[in-house]
Amino acid sequence: MTFQFDKKLTVDKNFYRVKEIKYLTAEAFIISLPKSHFDFKAGQHISLSIKGDYQSREYSIYSGENDDSFQVLVKEVEGGYFSPKLKNLKEGDIVEIHGPLGRFGLEEKKKNTHKHIFIASGTGIAPFHSIVKSNPNLNHHIIHGVRYQIEGYERKSYNPENYTLCTSRHENGNFKGRVTDYLKKTDFE
Repeated sequence: MTFQFDKKLTVDKNFYRVKEIKYLTAEAFIISLPKSHFDFKAGQHISLSIKGDYQSREYSIYSGENDDSFQVLVKEVEGGYFSPKLKNLKEGDIVEIHGPLGRFGLEEKKKNTHKHIFIASGTGIAPFHSIVKSNPNLNHHIIHGVRYQIEGYERKSYNPENYTLCTSRHENGNFKGRVTDYLKKTDFE
């Protein structure tokens, strides 16, 4: 690790200053970081820690490959150790990133020849959000299971024809019930 304390802070390539925290609900938020030297493939994840903390957690990358910033989607876990600390981050705070990690993503030779059905619940939408943003012409459909409509994170950023929100405790989704119920009633071509 390299730290130089002058008027300008110099950090090595694993450390990033928080650019922005965007709250989607009272518990869910997006952490945006500068993307200056971070290349990833949609579907990958990172290991994230807070400067001075010994613990880290893994988060799927939420942003698209060509976005100006690098983002992760986080939901605060009540009584949790790490997510409440992330929720308290402010613009300019320093986090440590290791990665990108993993091989989850689209197979290159099938990317443009198949329809892709993505099934997620809650913040599990993150890798699919990244894949869809990185591949705007992708033939796909997202099935997103949540408890309440408000948990359909950035729902309006998706083409409504390619997105189904299944709400288990609320009437205002596209389907009232669990994802498994939706799958039983739906014929996929």
